[in-house]
Amino acid sequence: QVQLVESGGGLVQAGGSLRLSCAASGRIFIVNAMGWYRQAPGKQRELVARISRGGSTNYVDSVQGRFTISRDNAKNTVYLQMNSLKPEDTAIYYCNVGVRVGASRPESDYWGQGTQVTVSS
Repeated sequence: QVQLVESGGGLVQAGGSLRLSCAASGRIFIVNAMGWYRQAPGKQRELVARISRGGSTNYVDSVQGRFTISRDNAKNTVYLQMNSLKPEDTAIYYCNVGVRVGASRPESDYWGQGTQVTVSS
């Protein structure tokens, strides 16, 4: 019913920048909170940044001041601008959105397919 398409990952040198995008489409009544998670090899998936429909944001401490999450509600799209990248940022990044498919339907979580971000030292 709802599809998420991520783009923007890749290989970058330390200190470089990347911008991730995640667009939601399909049967959507409203998109609530949107966020980015990441999972490095051998580690648990962690929340990187999250943004409410109204624009309130929160970040994991390790990316504060380097990453910026934003959204375009008209396009049901969330972005993650990543600056001053470090090798420890290397991971698969997943977008996560809360979607209601109808006015009387409860919210459900949807996940993107993941995009690889690799930062070389």
